[in-house]
Amino acid sequence: MAMAARMIVTGGAGGLGRAVAIGAAGRGARVAVIDIDAAGAEAVAETCGGIAIAADLIGGDPEAAVMSAAGRLGGLDVLVNNAGYGAGEAFLAMKAATWDRTLGLNVRALALASAAAGRIMAAQRAGRIINVTSPASRMALPNYTAYAASKAAVDAITRAAAVALAPHGIRVNSVAPGMMDTPMQRSTEEAFASLEGRSDIDAFLAERTARIPVGRRIAPEAVAEAVLWLAFDAPDYLTAERLNMSGGLDRD
Repeated sequence: MAMAARMIVTGGAGGLGRAVAIGAAGRGARVAVIDIDAAGAEAVAETCGGIAIAADLIGGDPEAAVMSAAGRLGGLDVLVNNAGYGAGEAFLAMKAATWDRTLGLNVRALALASAAAGRIMAAQRAGRIINVTSPASRMALPNYTAYAASKAAVDAITRAAAVALAPHGIRVNSVAPGMMDTPMQRSTEEAFASLEGRSDIDAFLAERTARIPVGRRIAPEAVAEAVLWLAFDAPDYLTAERLNMSGGLDRD
């Protein structure tokens, strides 16, 4: 009998990370959920029969968190770098703390977690890393500059890691979800509405939804299907790819 795949999901306590963890477990994978929200991570781990690792990937050590999770799983086949942070603020009012937190989690932690996973996977000559990027990486967003810049960095890291790790049998790709129905998306758009002086949040959200060519937002579970395809089903020759899941909002 083939060994169950061993997967780490960062930011797995809610939203897309939760959907990925539960979906992977449904396919027989053993899952470790890493999140700063210890109770949330435990709840998801209990749901999917997995392992919870409480870790602050900004102030702590992302490499140690990955090593700990992989040790408890007995190895590592898939890393999903899903943990992320974003704060809406006007370009002329940007704060250093926002940049530090955004780049600390979205860029530094992702890169170091990928390197740690890559060392483990290189020893077994196989593995897959999936990074969560965003259409924001290729847009001019003056009220979301730090986040957009961080996701452009994720795209660059994905390409660099794909080239560095390809000789070791490791494939590195990314998924760029559009507007998802998640608490983070909601809070971000509420901040945008405030910055634009809009008090009717429902009307504001409806206007933003109308900009999506397919005419609707996407559920985290639907994006999770794409992540799981890259993790388990995508051709071995596919690497350095950015899978656009924006419903036409971002046009390659």
